Amino acid sequence: MKALQFLAVVLTALALVPGGAHLLVMPNKLGLDEAAYFSVQEIYRGWALLGIVLVAALAADLALVIGARHQPVPFRLALAGVICLAATLAVFFLWTYPANQATADWTAVPDDWAALRRQWEYSHAANALLTLAALCLVTLSVLRWRPG
Repeated sequence: MKALQFLAVVLTALALVPGGAHLLVMPNKLGLDEAAYFSVQEIYRGWALLGIVLVAALAADLALVIGARHQPVPFRLALAGVICLAATLAVFFLWTYPANQATADWTAVPDDWAALRRQWEYSHAANALLTLAALCLVTLSVLRWRPG
């Protein structure tokens, strides 16, 4: 169980890295003009592979939920963490992905690019906060775990 707990915390922490990076640079990126913004967006090529970390974190956190099913407080905390991580997928598919599609992954400039930028940036900020909440909840679940 300790290995699973460790894995759940570490994978959830790793899932926070890309969203946290987006959140930290967002104030600087929102002020960029069109040319600069589209140029900066090129740094994210290949970041889609980080979705693997999110899926692994979801799996580990779900396994933690199952493992904690006989301990009400750790169970509820881990479950809330899984719900937060699952919510990041909803945010991604409702707001981030459509902006990516409308801009051909930020290689084409549509007329409403500024609105799409806000949608993309704020969806990443929301996901960073949801993932941080998941990390806190999963960590609290582990801390509240009582052996035996």
